[in-house]
Amino acid sequence: MEKDDQREEVAIISSPSNSQKVDHHVVALDVEVPETLHEVGTDSWFQVGVVLSTGINSAYALGYAGTIMVPLGWTGGVIGLVLSTLISLYASVLIAKIHEYGGKRHIRYRDLAGFMYGRAAYVIVWASQYANLFLINIGFIILGGQALKAFYLLFKDDDRMKLAYFIAIAGFACVLFAIAVPTLSSLRIWLAVSSVFSLVYLTIAFALALRDGINAPPRDYSIPGSKINRLFTTVGAAANLVFVFNTGMIPEIQATVRAPVVNNMLKALYFQFSLGSVPVHAVTYVGYWAYGSSSSSYLLNNVSGPVWVKALANITAFLQAIIALHIFASPTYEFLDTKYGIKGSAVAVRSLAFRTLVRGGYLALTTFLSALLPFLGDFMSLTGAISSIPLTFILPNHMYIIAMKKKLSSLQKSWHMINVVFFSLMAAAALVAAFRLIAVDSKTYHAFADL
Repeated sequence: MEKDDQREEVAIISSPSNSQKVDHHVVALDVEVPETLHEVGTDSWFQVGVVLSTGINSAYALGYAGTIMVPLGWTGGVIGLVLSTLISLYASVLIAKIHEYGGKRHIRYRDLAGFMYGRAAYVIVWASQYANLFLINIGFIILGGQALKAFYLLFKDDDRMKLAYFIAIAGFACVLFAIAVPTLSSLRIWLAVSSVFSLVYLTIAFALALRDGINAPPRDYSIPGSKINRLFTTVGAAANLVFVFNTGMIPEIQATVRAPVVNNMLKALYFQFSLGSVPVHAVTYVGYWAYGSSSSSYLLNNVSGPVWVKALANITAFLQAIIALHIFASPTYEFLDTKYGIKGSAVAVRSLAFRTLVRGGYLALTTFLSALLPFLGDFMSLTGAISSIPLTFILPNHMYIIAMKKKLSSLQKSWHMINVVFFSLMAAAALVAAFRLIAVDSKTYHAFADL
């Protein structure tokens, strides 16, 4: 069939019952849709916007006062977060606009890279993206374990239960959720639940920190450490800034949105970076204002207030981390399901067994590494350096030059190349800083540290 004459119907193909029925929306597309056993083109822009907002308002947001504001201070922290918001929106828009480049719908980042650059780029981007998502998921399990431990200590302050035990419980909960929810689009009602959880713990953290700040004596906002240490922590915090707003999986998330794909994805991005970004900014600034340079990498460890209120915040942070991890693990799940032909009913014995063994194995490894090296701030810096910066800023700018080369002026091309060079240097510096931070912390804390 010739591409110009091709008409694709938006079909739900994640189960055998759906594989033989077509969505009542029959949409004529002039682009090729790659094979996948997960759903493509079924979600509204609002649902996709909520998915994106869930990522940035996850329990990670409770750590930015400590991991970004403390090493950067008021001026660097506020300017950095605002610039990161604007630059991240800009880069996300670039990659969203070329989703259908060359008459093909690129539902995976690696597919887009391979289409533009060839097989080598396909493999490199695949490895980089999956390393990125794996490190993010390690962070989510650490967060889940920290939240559960904080909940436990509110009622029983003893040393019997170590952080590693709570991380193991968090990992097991993630396995159960991964078995129960087969695809990213299947989250649906869970996105609403996740949004409620986020609002609960962010509102509680904001309110309690605000109260503490009003009642507290003057705080110390000086940037801690020697000059050399401040240099490395500043570079690491810059990598964390990239991490705040970016998923490294825009094509995979855009794959779920209905036609018109580009316009709807842009709406989702504008939602994420406007209304969706307000909570993370608010809780970060108020947390740092209230506790200064003593702000923790998990803000709920700083706040004071009624036990039941803090318990509610911690348990909702734990539960939200489980849902958020599923979003970032979904490209891995999609690859495995498609590779091994796991189609049909989600509750069929073969499907359940596959998800139990394969997803369970993936999350078991993630959980083990989370417990082994539970240094959350360092993993955020490493993730930003290795893959978040290249996937979020370097590749989108270069890909946009290739896709729009006939429409861009020389000045515009130069602007994008400047971005490529600048963020390449930033990624190299951040990588060195991240490895140094991990090396230092590894000397300070032992394996399976009870932080």
